Amino acid sequence: MTTLLDLKSSVLRQVQRSQSLRGRREPTPTPSSPLTHCPDPLPRRFSEESVEFFERVNAILQKQENMLRAAQAEGQKGACTVPPPQEHVDQAFIPDRIRRTELDLLYEEAVYTVVNRVGVPSPEHVITDEELFAYLMKVFDMGEEEHDIILQKVQEAKRATFSLRVSVVKAKSLMAKDANGYSDPYCMLGILLGQSPRETEEKKERKFSFRKKKDKLEKRSSTKEVLPTACIQVTEVKAETLNPVWDEHFLFEIDDVHNDLLHLDIWDHDDDVSVAEACKKLNEVSGLRGMGRYFKQIAKSVRSNGSASSGSEDNADDFLGCINIPLNEIPIVGYDTWFKLEPRSSTSKVQGECHLILKLFTIQRDTALSKKDSNVSIHKKLLSQIVEYEHAHVKREPYNWNGHVCPPAWTVLTHHAVQTDLSPLQQAIIRWQCYSSHHRTQRVCYSLLLRLLRTIDAEWDPVAVRGDLERQLSDSFRLYTEHCLCLMKNMRQVFPCTSAAAITRYELMLRGIGYMQNMQAFKTVCPLRNDLQLDITTAAKKGTVEWYESLIARYKPEDGTLEEQLKKLVQVVDAACADVQRSQNIYNTMFSSAVKVDFFSISYRQLEKQVADDVNVAMERVCGTLEQESSRLTQTMGETIFELFMSLKILKGFREFLPLKDAKMLALTGFHNWFKSSIHKWLQIVHDRSCDRIRKAAEMDKLEPLLQAKHSSSAVEVATCFSQVRQIWLQLAWPDSAGAFIFVTRLTDNFCSEAVCYSEMMTRKVERNQQGRDYKSFTMQLCVALNNTEHVRVFLAHLPRDLDWQGVERAMEESCGVEGKEQVYKALNGQLFNMDLDLQREAKRLITLLTDKMLPELRRYIQHISLSPDSINNDDAVSPLMKYLQDTMVILTENLVKENLTRVLQSLWELLLRMILDAVAENRGIQVEFYNRFQYTVETLLEFMHAKGEGLTMDDMKSGEYKALDEELKMNKCSSFELIEQYYLEKISLQKTLKHTRFGRISVKCYYDAPEQRLTVEILHAADIIALDANGLSDPFVIVEVCPHHLFPMAKSQRTQVKLKTLHPVFDELFYFHVSPEQYRHRCACLTFTVMDYDWLSTNDFAGEAVAPLSDFCWPGRPNASAAGKSVQPAILHLSRSKPSEKPIMRMLDARIGDREAQEFVRRLKEIEKSMEEE
Repeated sequence: MTTLLDLKSSVLRQVQRSQSLRGRREPTPTPSSPLTHCPDPLPRRFSEESVEFFERVNAILQKQENMLRAAQAEGQKGACTVPPPQEHVDQAFIPDRIRRTELDLLYEEAVYTVVNRVGVPSPEHVITDEELFAYLMKVFDMGEEEHDIILQKVQEAKRATFSLRVSVVKAKSLMAKDANGYSDPYCMLGILLGQSPRETEEKKERKFSFRKKKDKLEKRSSTKEVLPTACIQVTEVKAETLNPVWDEHFLFEIDDVHNDLLHLDIWDHDDDVSVAEACKKLNEVSGLRGMGRYFKQIAKSVRSNGSASSGSEDNADDFLGCINIPLNEIPIVGYDTWFKLEPRSSTSKVQGECHLILKLFTIQRDTALSKKDSNVSIHKKLLSQIVEYEHAHVKREPYNWNGHVCPPAWTVLTHHAVQTDLSPLQQAIIRWQCYSSHHRTQRVCYSLLLRLLRTIDAEWDPVAVRGDLERQLSDSFRLYTEHCLCLMKNMRQVFPCTSAAAITRYELMLRGIGYMQNMQAFKTVCPLRNDLQLDITTAAKKGTVEWYESLIARYKPEDGTLEEQLKKLVQVVDAACADVQRSQNIYNTMFSSAVKVDFFSISYRQLEKQVADDVNVAMERVCGTLEQESSRLTQTMGETIFELFMSLKILKGFREFLPLKDAKMLALTGFHNWFKSSIHKWLQIVHDRSCDRIRKAAEMDKLEPLLQAKHSSSAVEVATCFSQVRQIWLQLAWPDSAGAFIFVTRLTDNFCSEAVCYSEMMTRKVERNQQGRDYKSFTMQLCVALNNTEHVRVFLAHLPRDLDWQGVERAMEESCGVEGKEQVYKALNGQLFNMDLDLQREAKRLITLLTDKMLPELRRYIQHISLSPDSINNDDAVSPLMKYLQDTMVILTENLVKENLTRVLQSLWELLLRMILDAVAENRGIQVEFYNRFQYTVETLLEFMHAKGEGLTMDDMKSGEYKALDEELKMNKCSSFELIEQYYLEKISLQKTLKHTRFGRISVKCYYDAPEQRLTVEILHAADIIALDANGLSDPFVIVEVCPHHLFPMAKSQRTQVKLKTLHPVFDELFYFHVSPEQYRHRCACLTFTVMDYDWLSTNDFAGEAVAPLSDFCWPGRPNASAAGKSVQPAILHLSRSKPSEKPIMRMLDARIGDREAQEFVRRLKEIEKSMEEE
């Protein structure tokens, strides 16, 4: 209820203000009005301040758009060559540097690796020792002398002992040896010890196999070979298959890695005796000639222990193929491939392939470091040293290094990993540890780290990672996540949106963290860090708080004057808006996709609360200051408050991107209430600056139309000013319905008053400029002024839409009911209506200036028509006027907009009608040709003004004064008798409209005897006659006549007896009149009843009259025109008492001095009027 009462009082004040606009018919200058006319020009300083004021306001309004555009530009930046900022972290994350003594031991390990290289190098590997040593000397910063000492030590040390790991995976497409179409394959494999080069060539010519014919065996060269049992390994027998899968692993010690040979046979097993068991029973085989003989001995041993006879060959295993692989042909990283089976002779038929995995590695290394440290730790140190050296020598974008090393480095690392028998998983973990640790001091490309994580994930085997390796992997994950969380906390400095390279790095880092938290390895070795999202959320929130605190520390909004504090707060809020914009556009997308964290909501809610707290405190100080009587809101303070409001509105607007559940109960929900009193004062400043701007525009305007327009520069300036003020309101977007209504009402009132004052200035400008100007230039300037007013009027006609009046009405209806809605409607529309009336008034003043300028010429041409003799043709008499109007119309059509052209034509039309009417009134009683000529003039003007539908409408022109003139002309062309008849027709028409007049009434009964052509009039009584005597009564009598007299020349007037001292006389008298059918058929034929007051000493006084048309009594079919007429009900006629001279017909008849009938009629009416005047 209180709100509604407040609104009512506010509406009343606004309505009173708007009514004052309408009442200002002649503007009265007041000192308080900013638009008060002043003959002196506006000081330049004020005009410039107004222009600069609106420029600053426009810049404030464009802030959100500029911010969005800047954010889009940041998001669309491509690759940037400018390096991103440094990623500074805590010292706790930086690993310790290796000591020199350890470096020397590590260098020995590297040299030892180079000296003991084995395997076939790949194209990317370095072959020569010199190149590798030269590289290592650079990596370890080793001098020549030191290198030679360490190299000599290595060369004197014991050579590395190698082993061969063989994995027999499977075979395919073997030969079928059994009757069932399958085979029962198994493999036998062993190492053929090193041989001389000649023997090697011989071995290439013959094929080793399990079995050969006895005669051929005896032909072999006699060579003593000693093979321990451990050198021969046998797989399981896979029954009935041509595609066996063994997946068995064997380990062989190698004596001569450069000359030994791996030999593998595949046999089809034909008895139940296990070949593997036979191998185990043999302790040592000596004196055999070649591997084939040895394998044959194994087969024989099997059969001798089995069920078959030792000398039978029926149960001998069938040969399926063999493979011979020289160890010096194995690549550095080993074999993992299919080998084609070879026959034992040129006549043997074999088919199929066998999948083997071969890898050479050392089982004993004679280095100081290998004796006290694990292979994993040594390789990690070696890789760390090489990575540090390689990264230090990257020249182009070192922060974007992908981890690739040079061929010497790759060669050393590969050999060392192979020699120390590091599995792919171990190598992946070591690389991750080295690169992630190195990244904490010298950043690398995050895609490298992500790639390393994926390698660990692909190779992950939880059984293979135990003990120290598991602990080290856990520590590396922990340190890396803490490092990344630290960077996340400082991401605004480390990964700014202004750097495309930094954003790319940040996205890759988040993807890496997101990938890590889903890795099985991470979940296994870091079981307690299962909620990494919570850590990321905490880091984001803490980083936002620290960033805002740094913002406050930089701008220091609590220092300085109140205005300075607000300006600093604007900078703080703008920075927060920009940060939220970046969070929404850039950061949030990365966080959502990579780590499934809503960074925008975290950042926005934190910043929104902190900003709201600081601004609320500041605005409380502002409101307290403004409430003091001596304090006023300065322009600069108002601009700052407005800018602060807009900045907060922008910040609040980001809530639409929050999830629905998070968008409620935010700190900025009702922030507009902090600014209510300030915005009121701010709008007054806007109004004052608008007035200055409009007045300056009006003063500078030369009233010259703009290109392709019919208005001038000031109209554009006023419309632009209004547009900017309207934009101010739209940008305010006041959410409170009551406050919005008050603001809209005030803005509307400002717009209306400014528009009215502008139109008044245009009028005064034209009035001042009309002196000394020719008719055409004056007319053109006046047209421009008219168009300016119309341009502003049309602009303001859209205020209901531009200021969303309907929205305000709906809001008020929701809060205050239908009554509130009606108050809004009346207040706003009343202001607009009054403004429109005032603008039309000013337009009419301008049009009056134009018509006044035209008046002498128009009067001359009308006089020319009036004085033209009857012998002159009507066209000739009217042509001077029409030519003048045509020339004027050309100017008006070219320079006026359609609405103003219509107004000017309407005023000109009304002026011409008045002038013609005056001319006719001055020349009554003359010949009919005079009136015919003016009738022709009016018809010609009617067509001219209509302009075939392009000008005024016929309905608009044929109303008002046109009807009066048309009637005047028609009546002046009538005879005296016709005018008298028209007079009585008007009396009859008026009588029908009379009801309960103050002059009383008379009761009569009339009936007509058709055969006798006699009209009987029975005057019964009268009532409520006016008192015309001093005693308050009258002495009434009634005169009854049939009129007009020229239709009834033989009829005499008759009268009743005088009834003394009464206002309600009763007469009951009969009167007879002879009335023929020809007479009563006239429309004007009537009975007149004139009530008079009888005076003894002076003329009788006129008390009233009434008329009754004869057609009511005499026309056939009427009840009064039959024998039953005497029984009809009496007619009650109300008396009227009007002055005859007020009627135009009376004046026309009076002007006909030579007409006896007219003069007689006028004389009788003048007597009645005279009696009224004497009374």
